[in-house]
Amino acid sequence: MSHGSSTAASDAAAPSISDAAKNGLSHRQILTILSGLMMGMFLASLDQTIVSTAIRTIADDLHGLSEQAWTTTAYLITSTIATPLYGKLSDIYGRKPFFLAAISIFVVGSVACTFSTSMIELAAFRAFQGIGAGGLMSLALAIIGDIVPPRERARYQGYILSVFATSSVLGPLVGGFLAGQGTILGISGWRWVFLVNVPIGLVALFVVAKVLNVPHVRRAQRIDWWGAVTIAVGVVPLLLVAEQGQSWGWTSPRALTCYLVGVFGVVAWILVERRMGDAALIPMRLFSNKVFSQTSVLSVLIGMAMFGAMMMIPQYLQIVKGASPTKSGLMMLPLMLGMMITSIVVGRLIGRTGRYKIFPVVGTAVMITAMLLFHFEVQWNTPLAETMLFMALFGIGLGCTMQTLTLAVQNAVPPQDMGVATASATFFRQLGATAGTAIFLSVLFSTVKGNIVSATYAAAATPAYQQAYAAHPHALDGASGSSVLSDSSFIQRLPEVLAAPFKMGFADSMHLVFLLAACVATAAFVLSLVIKEVPLRKVSGIQAQAAAERAEADKSA
Repeated sequence: MSHGSSTAASDAAAPSISDAAKNGLSHRQILTILSGLMMGMFLASLDQTIVSTAIRTIADDLHGLSEQAWTTTAYLITSTIATPLYGKLSDIYGRKPFFLAAISIFVVGSVACTFSTSMIELAAFRAFQGIGAGGLMSLALAIIGDIVPPRERARYQGYILSVFATSSVLGPLVGGFLAGQGTILGISGWRWVFLVNVPIGLVALFVVAKVLNVPHVRRAQRIDWWGAVTIAVGVVPLLLVAEQGQSWGWTSPRALTCYLVGVFGVVAWILVERRMGDAALIPMRLFSNKVFSQTSVLSVLIGMAMFGAMMMIPQYLQIVKGASPTKSGLMMLPLMLGMMITSIVVGRLIGRTGRYKIFPVVGTAVMITAMLLFHFEVQWNTPLAETMLFMALFGIGLGCTMQTLTLAVQNAVPPQDMGVATASATFFRQLGATAGTAIFLSVLFSTVKGNIVSATYAAAATPAYQQAYAAHPHALDGASGSSVLSDSSFIQRLPEVLAAPFKMGFADSMHLVFLLAACVATAAFVLSLVIKEVPLRKVSGIQAQAAAERAEADKSA
């Protein structure tokens, strides 16, 4: 085919700016763009599930078990900080260049991770990778807001959620398989955990470069570099202490320094943003929008409750039920299916009725119910089928809530703020998730030892325990309550009667975590009752922005 004809073909596939602005994109054009977005989102979501499954093997191979947490912390910090930056810059310069940049950075970071020779090196490369990850999710959601009217977004939610469901199933399988291989083509098995991102990333780059032709009018605006610096100064120490506070001690000099620097940074950021006005990273005027400010707080609370519970369930499956990381990932399928199916149903109901406020209310109520069931009903010897039923219920609650919050934020702000608003919703949810994970893990760590000791004393008085101990006098050598969370594999090697107190102690600590998570979800439920429902727009972000610009031009004429 000649160069001229190939250009003509690509022009025909790309929507013209005037057509998209006036009439919106066709279903086929939206699906074409969506294919590129899904590749980018798949890259980020698959990576997280694969790495979390393989991280113990990686830490053993690099002799850095004590530094394992830093690989997660580094990735989390850079991806969280980068998220609002991508949102703002894409509002000014357009989504495509930054989505391509995010994929490229992520792929380069993945390649660098495969060359790691220590956990500190791996943490540094994961930090670089996180800079790319920060744009993959938030920009994909912002682009969907650009091209799909809120009332019609339901038709496309299933595609997006299928990415998360697929990666949550594939991730543990692929991660477990690769980490379990000695070498593949002469390269250590775990290094393929990162290399597998390269072909996916290259395909995503090609597809996005080809199909992501979203109309954009560049806006002349200063870049808020000081806002970026101060938000980093504020958030990085707080994320750092949230992740490392358990090992440092929450009132240690290092932790107190982080608190002080973090508070100083947040105050400085607010002052800078007020001075920058519309050019701010997250313009302060958005917080005067009640829906935006209330939904931001709700995102923090949902993030805390969601990640607190979602982190606890795999721990329960691995420590109490003896499942491998791969198997525990697959056992989470009821939760993912509950979330995915409910989100599709909710999306269709929103599309049909135009009403959405009821769903976060119902969703948080269902989440509270599921957490209380985990608190009261799930014991160390509860049948797995019953636990999976509660997981599915929790997934249904999430399915009612997650997409609806993003929809509410995107619908409540002016179209030119679509990127900032979407990135802010992701940013606040991430902050909540980090805080929730830190608080709930701290509760778990601080109570599990005492609960195991209590359960052991109670069991030691029973004849069955005494007989088992007499038959295996050295079985408990080196085993203690505090060793469960660093390496729980010894529990599965113990006779059932001797293992029971360890499982009971862990289950008791988990009950407290679920009760606290239910309290956070209750606060989210109360807030969701008072959020005002704004009628959903029937035009896409591009159409709404074009209409606003035409009105402005008519006024000036």
